Amino acid sequence: MDVGGLLKPWVDIVLEQVPGLELFDAHTHLGENDPDGMRQSPDELLEILRISGAKGAFVFPMHEPDGYPPANDMVMEAARASDGMLVPFCRVNPHDSALREAERSIDAGARGIKLHPRAENFPLDHPDLPALFALADERSLPVLIHAGRGIPALGEHVIGYAGQYPNARIILAHAGITDLSWIWRVAADLPNLLFDTAWWMPADLITLFSFVPPGQIVFASDAPYGHTLASAAFQLRIALQVGLSPEQIRLIGSGQSMRLAALEAPEGAGPAIGEQQHPPHVLLDRVATFVQTGTIMSFRGGDGSEMLSLARLACRVPDEVDDGPVFRVVLQLLDAYDEATRLEPENRRRLTFLVMAITAARTPDVPVPPA
Repeated sequence: MDVGGLLKPWVDIVLEQVPGLELFDAHTHLGENDPDGMRQSPDELLEILRISGAKGAFVFPMHEPDGYPPANDMVMEAARASDGMLVPFCRVNPHDSALREAERSIDAGARGIKLHPRAENFPLDHPDLPALFALADERSLPVLIHAGRGIPALGEHVIGYAGQYPNARIILAHAGITDLSWIWRVAADLPNLLFDTAWWMPADLITLFSFVPPGQIVFASDAPYGHTLASAAFQLRIALQVGLSPEQIRLIGSGQSMRLAALEAPEGAGPAIGEQQHPPHVLLDRVATFVQTGTIMSFRGGDGSEMLSLARLACRVPDEVDDGPVFRVVLQLLDAYDEATRLEPENRRRLTFLVMAITAARTPDVPVPPA
């Protein structure tokens, strides 16, 4: 299923609004052994980046229950064979000689460190972590940390590391949702604390783009769980909705990550834009709520069809409603999801059509493709 190609009209809208936009994906994986069943080979990732017209990607191993040295070597070899497209990060487990493996991998070509507190089951105050952040500080390396579902809050420890190790570029993955309710307030004082956009719920992305300085946000898809081009279609559409400028979105899309890849300090792009006042779109909010509920149920392997049916009924608005084009494209996206489910019921990427439908309903001030 070519999700990226099917959503290309939505990407074209973003490209029209942000001339000169380029993509660099700050969160991608390679691996064959993740217990969750997801897989991605170097060729598959490079094909996604090619389809997306991306400049490159940060890449690291998926979960490897048997340890990371072979997986890190595989990622570095894939990067060497990628003609500069892939920038390798090593993944380390604080329970298993993390500093030694990080030093070995960095000496062999790794350009960053990946930490996953949920998969490896460790807290951010693990006694072996300060040495890792000191290493990153010494070599001006990014450290990308899982900050999504399945873990407790970690922001207070991250703030401590960011303050103590100012040359370490600390990236909270998945919009930092574990601590996003408050950490934005101190983010501006820590220019080496960044957030990637590898997440899908519009409410969280609206919060991220509104309250975190744009120079501290980097575009990311979480491939293979996400898709570079599809993620650009909905994430950067939200950046437009909240009012970020084309220059700021270009920095988010690729510029900042390319600076990190070159071991350069992050570039500022002005203060957070803050909460903007948009006219209410109550009827579209109903649609977004139904689709999001159905999406969550489907993510969990349940049957979201009742909620999606309610979303369809919620799109039956009078012809004179100003947001009529948005309701129509939401219905098109729901049709695309149904067709994808019929053809490839086990393909998780079909849920991208639902994510795009939620995003369209939450971004009515941004143009939509023609019906």
